[in-house]
Parts: sequence; C-alpha cells; structure tokens
Amino acid sequence: MTDWQRRLPFVLTTCGLLAVVAIDAVMGTPSTGQPSMSPRAGSLSGPVPRIGIVYDLDGRGSAGLNDLAWEGAKRAADEFDAELKEMTAAPNDTDADREQRLTELADANYYPIIAVGSTYAGPMARVAPRHPGMWFVLVDDATVDAPNVIGLQFNVEQGSFLVGAAAALTSKTGKIGFIGAVQVPLFQKFEAGFAAGAKAANPLVEVQVAYLSRPPDDAGSSDSATARGAALGMYNAGADVIFGAAGESGSGVIQAAAERGLWAIGVDIDQHRTSDPSVRGAILTSMLKRADVATYTITMEVANGVPKDGNNVFGLDRGGVGFATSGGFVDPIRAQLDAFAAMIASGTILVPTTP
Repeated sequence: MTDWQRRLPFVLTTCGLLAVVAIDAVMGTPSTGQPSMSPRAGSLSGPVPRIGIVYDLDGRGSAGLNDLAWEGAKRAADEFDAELKEMTAAPNDTDADREQRLTELADANYYPIIAVGSTYAGPMARVAPRHPGMWFVLVDDATVDAPNVIGLQFNVEQGSFLVGAAAALTSKTGKIGFIGAVQVPLFQKFEAGFAAGAKAANPLVEVQVAYLSRPPDDAGSSDSATARGAALGMYNAGADVIFGAAGESGSGVIQAAAERGLWAIGVDIDQHRTSDPSVRGAILTSMLKRADVATYTITMEVANGVPKDGNNVFGLDRGGVGFATSGGFVDPIRAQLDAFAAMIASGTILVPTTP
C-alpha cells in the first residue's frame, strides 16, 4: 500500500478540512470578490500517485468543463509529480462503456478518478463500491451515494446573480433577457440568480424569460438555431442584454447579439476567449463555473487525506463561480459587481435558487 493510499478514508475522522482554493480560470480571468487561497500540499513519501480523469463527449480541447476539470487536476498532479491519465468518451458511448472505463482506471490503481458529467453517475454508482479503498470524483453531479464518491456542484445562482447585475447596469433600455436550455431546476437556478442580481442593481429593470424546451424534451441544450430565434425575438421586444444559460445553444444567443450590435452573456466558461473573433465584441461577460478550482481542491484534499464524500458545493466563498472580465466590457462596473460578490460570499446576500 502506498503512502497516497494510506491517506484515504481511514484518516478522515482525525483530520480537519483544509483551506480551499481559488485559482485563475484556464478559460478566462474571473472576478469573485474573494482572495485566492490554496490548500497546503502534503509531503508524499511513497511511490508517485496516479490520477485518472475521464471526459464527457468531445474530450479535452472542446473549451468546456472537460478542459477546466483537466486544468485543476493537472495543477494538483504537477505539485506531486503525479501521473495523470486521460480517457475520452466515444460518440456512441453506453453506460457499459463508461463503467468499463472507470473499472480500468480503478484496477490500475488510479485515484482519485475524476469523471466529468452526469452521464457517469450510474456507472460510478456501480464501480465505486467494488473499489472501497479509492476515491471517485463526479464533476457537476452529486447523485451518487457512496462513502468513497465525491460529488462536485456549483452555486450557479450566485454567479448568475453577478451577471444579472452586470446586465442591468449595462442596459440602456431597462429591458434584459434570460434564455434557458431546458425548464428544469438546474437551469431555473440560473434564471433565479440572474433575475435577483438584475433587480438588486436596478429594481425597475424588466427581465424577459424563455426556455428552449421543456421536459422530457432536452433538445434545448443543443439547438443554437432556436436559441438565436428566441434571442432575436427578445431584442425585437426591446431587450439589449441577454444571458444564454443554454449549453451549446448559447452560441445562437451570441450570434443574434452580434447581428444586432447588442449584448450577450456567456455561461460556464469565458466565451469571449472561446468564441469566433467575429462575435467576441458582443459578449459582455460570462458566468464562470470553476471546475478547475473544484478538481484541484478535491485532488489536493485526497492527497492530504482530508476529503469528504457526498456533495461538495463550490460557490463564491470557495472561488467556484464568478464572472469573466475579458474584453474589458465590465471594467466600468467591476467595482459594483465585486461588492455584490463580497456580500454573497459573506452571507449578507442570500441568492434564491428558484424563480
């Protein structure tokens, strides 16, 4: 048994939780209103640990959560001179394929094993109990109930509050819009935070709301044409800033904004940096979901023997969400946004999670 393994669940009852981290986003320079913190690295004396990461569709290089999750894991791996093995999903992946991928890493003693996306929830629930001496990490999902599984989620409503305030402070018409992918609780958190932030910045602002699909139809997450049409409709109705919390469909909102010479707000990553240069001038800011912070923090906690299973939530207080400043478009209002962020992180402002 390596020193890395001996640091696993058995020490949890005697170890305190380390301070957590807020590192610069790989996809952009965020603002969270909080100072950066990092857990202290342990001093592993055994063999070099082996960390595994498995990606959702598209893999690394798709400028999304896969890349951010890798960035955090890579930073932690570098601190311990650890091997980091990556595995990418196939286009026609099944649960059996994902289960095999996790099993392969566990059998080869990779840990923690980080999986990106909720599609790994079922496979992880089956694999983790067969490997009780290892830690499994599930990014953007916390539905797996096992003593060696760590779920990572984000207070997206808090980040959405900040971009809602940015929208209201930037709008010249007093009308802004929110377009969600699917009308389910996850996307409604974005809506609730966005509307609350907008009203906090300007109580008179009007917030238009639209969803691209409703359950059980989840096509709204990958329908940029419909998103573009919905955005154009809002712009025609007087909105001049629209937040597209719509997954891949958000590119349609950005395209519509560029066509009209108005503003769009990106989501999850700094879309000013990842979008085509022809539309970057239309992206006011982006709501950042800091998967890099989360995977770095959790990997370091595993290395130091102080992880906790269950749902680990990353909000403004842990550097887990924020807003992008690329392009400098929010520079004139950044101090106001940072003030809101500080109040949320301290608990002075409680952001709603339902509309």
